[in-house]
Amino acid sequence: MKTSRCFTLIAALGLAGSLATEASAAEPRKAKEESRMRRFRPERNTGEIGIFLGTAVFAKYHDFYDPATAPQERIRRPSFEGGVRAAYFPLSFLGLELEFGALPVRYDPGGDAFMYAFRGHGILQLPFFRIVPFILGGYGLMGIRSPQSVAGKDIDPVGHYGVGVKFHVTRMFTLRLDARHLVAAQAAQQTDGTSHLEVLAGASLTLGRKKQQPAKVDTDRDRDGVVNDKDRCPDEAGDMPDGCPDRDSDGDSFFDSKDRCPDVPGVAPDGCPPADRDRDSFLDDDDKCPEEPGVAPDGCPIRDSDGDRILDPDDKCPNEPENRNGYEDTDGCPDEMPAAITKFTGVIKGIFFDLGKATIKPTSKKTMDGTVQVLKDFPSIRVEIVGHTDNTGSRDVNLDLSRQRAESVREYLVAQGIAADRIQTRGAGPDEPIADNKTAKGRAVNRRIEYKVITE
Repeated sequence: MKTSRCFTLIAALGLAGSLATEASAAEPRKAKEESRMRRFRPERNTGEIGIFLGTAVFAKYHDFYDPATAPQERIRRPSFEGGVRAAYFPLSFLGLELEFGALPVRYDPGGDAFMYAFRGHGILQLPFFRIVPFILGGYGLMGIRSPQSVAGKDIDPVGHYGVGVKFHVTRMFTLRLDARHLVAAQAAQQTDGTSHLEVLAGASLTLGRKKQQPAKVDTDRDRDGVVNDKDRCPDEAGDMPDGCPDRDSDGDSFFDSKDRCPDVPGVAPDGCPPADRDRDSFLDDDDKCPEEPGVAPDGCPIRDSDGDRILDPDDKCPNEPENRNGYEDTDGCPDEMPAAITKFTGVIKGIFFDLGKATIKPTSKKTMDGTVQVLKDFPSIRVEIVGHTDNTGSRDVNLDLSRQRAESVREYLVAQGIAADRIQTRGAGPDEPIADNKTAKGRAVNRRIEYKVITE
């Protein structure tokens, strides 16, 4: 009897030990499974871009038609849908998303049409595991484009809300399923509402996740009292707080513990190199303008004292701004246009052309040669030659004729030795009259050549 009890006790102890062993082995498995479920869970400050496919089931009565040109007809159910989406999650549980969807639909009776949707919504999700249930709600627009015989063109506001679930397959790749209730107008009067159903399946990429760091094991290889993950010198016994022996990393005779610039050779008193605050390669001790990047010989920038965009070394009048009138505008000094140049600006009398042509008459030679002489006497002058006509005839013809006449004058000047890049041309045609085109005298005045001095 006693022997039987002993065997019973031993068996009970063995069973208890076996259960304890199984329980202890189950704990790591449970922890591992829990860790796997929490992998790839949502993080803050991340984005998602993706695509979706699905179906939409529209109510019998709806407002997706042009009431002025097409009757209200039923949309065949269900309808295929596809689109793209982009989201941003400033918080792990809260985000904003925009979508564009395209739906080829068929009106019954009627014909084929193209429906599209632009919408945005907020997403509230549970961010604790890689399987993420969520709810959403938002607003947008849905439109239809089709022949007038089908449904015409229309666009309407549509609200929506729904539920869904996401599964983060990897750090970047996610699968998703949505079911949504669309709330829209029932008829063109938009006095009541109706409901539509939408079911979507999608895939997306997650952007902006933090890189996962491998778990660190705290050891102290050099036995200096500073564990390896906090020891900058884990293989050399050192002192607190970084576990490194005091050294002179930059070889400037200042130990790192007292060197404010331990990686750059420096001088007394702090072991840092002489300062160059403006980073212009002139040390502050030798830089007369230590707060402004400059050039040799003193480290100061080249000035433009009078603000005329001509630097002082090139400015003959550094304290007087250049007035830029087209005459000697590069010397930096204010100047007046010489009378000889003024004489050849504005309307130029004495240049004549054959009727309806761009051929310069011989009687114009004296005036033209005078222009050549002025341009040679003042080589810094650049001019624009503008041709004008009266309003007789077609405007397009007159524009072309005025341009050709201006070009003829330019060709003459270039042939006499004037550089081509000093002369520009423009044909104004009848668009800039200076006299009344209703009279013969006024029309004669409007047929003219003008010179304009080009200023920078």
